[in-house]
Amino acid sequence: MQPLEIKIHRKSAVLELRYAGEQFNLSAEYLRVHSPSAEVQGHGPGQSVLQTGKKLVSFKDVIPQGHYAIRIEFSDGHDSGIFSWDYLYGLATHQGDYWQTYLDRLSAANASREPAFIALN
Repeated sequence: MQPLEIKIHRKSAVLELRYAGEQFNLSAEYLRVHSPSAEVQGHGPGQSVLQTGKKLVSFKDVIPQGHYAIRIEFSDGHDSGIFSWDYLYGLATHQGDYWQTYLDRLSAANASREPAFIALN
């Protein structure tokens, strides 16, 4: 389902999606760890790669991909995920469950959302 409007809130690192009668706010971190790219999802069932240390990730750019999707460039350099309208809507409508599953996977792996280090300019 194609959103009626997409707003990028760079300061808060939130992507706002508006549909008929619905609005969702998806954090850059949430979108990054659920990227549809092979780097994150793997090349087949059960091959997904747990993304860690992405708490501070933000949006570098959001680029339309024809009439069917957007490609998000993240501040950590990840830019290969093409988010179809259906995939985005699924992320939006199942955000609570998907986020909790992600947190549970982090906990089971004794991993963290916090980056391993922070580069100072």
